[in-house]
Amino acid sequence: MTAAADLVFTNAEIHTLADPDERAEALAVRDGRIVAVGSAFDVEHLAGVETTVRDCEGRVVLPGFIDAHTHLPMVGRRLVNADLSAAGSPAEAVDLLAARAAELEAEDGPDREWVLGFGYDESAWADDRYLTAADLDEVSTDRPVAAVREDMHLGSLDSVALDRLRGRMPDADVRTRADEPTGVVVEDALDALWEAIEPDRAAMRRAVDAAAERAAELGVVGVHDMVRRSEVPAVYRELDRVGALGLRVRLNYWSDHLDAVAELGLRTNHGSDRVRVGAIKTYTDGSIGGRTAKLSEPYADAERAEADSGGSDRDPRGQWVVDPEELGELVTRADAADLQVAVHAIGDEAIRETLDALESADGVRHRIEHAEVLTDELVERIAGSDVVASMQPNFLKWARADGLYAARLGEGRRLASNRFSDLLDAGADLAFGSDCMPLDPLYGIQQAVTAPDERQRLSVTEALRAYTSGAAYAGFDEDRLGTVEPGKLADLVVLDRSPWDADLGEIADIDVRATVVGGEVVFDRDGAR
Repeated sequence: MTAAADLVFTNAEIHTLADPDERAEALAVRDGRIVAVGSAFDVEHLAGVETTVRDCEGRVVLPGFIDAHTHLPMVGRRLVNADLSAAGSPAEAVDLLAARAAELEAEDGPDREWVLGFGYDESAWADDRYLTAADLDEVSTDRPVAAVREDMHLGSLDSVALDRLRGRMPDADVRTRADEPTGVVVEDALDALWEAIEPDRAAMRRAVDAAAERAAELGVVGVHDMVRRSEVPAVYRELDRVGALGLRVRLNYWSDHLDAVAELGLRTNHGSDRVRVGAIKTYTDGSIGGRTAKLSEPYADAERAEADSGGSDRDPRGQWVVDPEELGELVTRADAADLQVAVHAIGDEAIRETLDALESADGVRHRIEHAEVLTDELVERIAGSDVVASMQPNFLKWARADGLYAARLGEGRRLASNRFSDLLDAGADLAFGSDCMPLDPLYGIQQAVTAPDERQRLSVTEALRAYTSGAAYAGFDEDRLGTVEPGKLADLVVLDRSPWDADLGEIADIDVRATVVGGEVVFDRDGAR
């Protein structure tokens, strides 16, 4: 006799995403796995006395979203500090930081010294400029204040913070005007800030808890988290140990952890059901917003950048954060230790050098993260390799007319950025993530299906698959995640409306009704968890 299911979804519009056109109306879950998918008649006999039966009232059920590139604790840190993504101008950003400073005055304590804000994007402001020390000095006269740009490759410091950290920052990454620091710092100079504001384990636990709750609200069932010099791996493992981790985590360790990871004998895919070792993560270049992504041709606004900094000998094509020789050595070492490699490469020159390094490795399924500025040649090279293109569809918000890409890259490169359609058509493996800009798969999917150029634009099904089965593949998880099929883990999301039937410009407005991880309902908009 067949054992009863623990959970049954019925009266649903189930898109398995195993096949683009495959649908069902019911599914059953037992011991955390899907045991049946089909008609209500096919599944109803699995409902026993103790089975939870959920009438979906015709709503859409999909495999849960997997974010293939994120920094989950940063989501939590935004929630407990100033969220500057809401700022519409430098003045509004200063006001948000001042409000946070006032909160800290009321709380005070040894871990309440810094006034922090995350997620500002000057490209959305009429006054298109970075925050400076002069701006942030208005927030407080005695506290260190820092505002981190959305891409986390550029930060702004007040005079207190700058005085405290300046001696630990490389001169080349501290922006100056008339030989005086402006308060704007990039790339390696940010390391001193990250070290100064790193949360202790208790604070990191609070950030992870808040971020995991937010992820569940957005239908995210798994993340590939990029971790560096922090308590977060220990926090994830402790939550997993006590059964309190409501999503799946792949830990992509920064390259400065490589020796420790290798010495411990860890390998990609080692771990538990919920927490596994992922890749070794490294940079090559920086960001388009900070003009530090490495391009083959100068930035369209390179002259303005030079004028803003009072003259500079910086390369107008961006910079290396990790140069090609060092990258090649790192890939060789990680590959020899049976570790996947994930390489941040945004500019076309950085992508070219990254492919050179990865194609020389013996291992399989290494990854390029971002790959924003592509040429025809690079599209074909990625498609002809076994390298996964781990990309962020929400970055297309900068590819709109008069957006960041237009200013930094010019019209031609704006429309040739983030070429998701070209990559899929050429046969590349495509995985989607958010990089926390923002952590919202439906927002990213809307960006992909409304992209300004056909080389970028995907169908709804293609975009959803990149955020489910594509992301699962990037994490060697295609046998257990990413589709709704018998034998797969019951990681599911229930949407209030169909993204196929919605106006394409309103997909981000669709509510997530429920999120299920391993058969457990971790978010339920209608009440019980």
